[in-house]
Amino acid sequence: MRLPSMAQPFLLAPTAECAPGPPRAQLRLAVLGARGVGKSALIVRFLTKRFIGDYEPNTGSLYSRLVHLDGEQVAVQIQDTPGCAQEQEDPVQMLDALSRCARWAEGFLLVYSVTDYSSYKSIRPLYQHIRKVHADARTPVIIVGNKADLLHARQVQTKDGLQLAKELGILFLEISTSENSHGVCDVFQYLCKEVSKLHHSSTDKRRSSIIPRPKSPNMQDLKRRFKQALSSKVK
Repeated sequence: MRLPSMAQPFLLAPTAECAPGPPRAQLRLAVLGARGVGKSALIVRFLTKRFIGDYEPNTGSLYSRLVHLDGEQVAVQIQDTPGCAQEQEDPVQMLDALSRCARWAEGFLLVYSVTDYSSYKSIRPLYQHIRKVHADARTPVIIVGNKADLLHARQVQTKDGLQLAKELGILFLEISTSENSHGVCDVFQYLCKEVSKLHHSSTDKRRSSIIPRPKSPNMQDLKRRFKQALSSKVK
């Protein structure tokens, strides 16, 4: 399944600059994938519209921003995770290390590089690990094929990403983080909307589960019935 196109871009503002006010809805996202697929560049491109090509290996940075989503201001937290194990390494240890992140997040981007077939092969075990933590199939997960501009170095074809997404029953999008921010914004915007839908759904369920308070008895009606009962006994 391909990602639907987005009509409106995000409006971003640093959390530190926000005026104090009532608590806002908070969306928690995680970006997972093998080392070197461009996870950090993807997040920074979304938050700042700038592309930075070189990053030191990260140990798990957390980014926070406010965004306007469907007319509402919501806080978005994005967890940038360390690179998961490549296929030739033992994936179990690294997946276990990511369990805490998987439990924390409400929506996921699974990123591979089209220039690295082993990073593509790591997507399925990542997805399976997420489903162990989030058994509810409504938890949104999107596969992202990054570095689509590097045609000369491509090892993973678009059809491969589409096939994997079809098998897993989730969405797929190929992007180039370095070329422009449009695809990057589209995928984050769609993920935020899907997580927001889950928030509204859970709120509606909580409201429907509240037992309505019974109405207070009408005292005038009680007095009338009492007088009727007395008059019938007198007769």
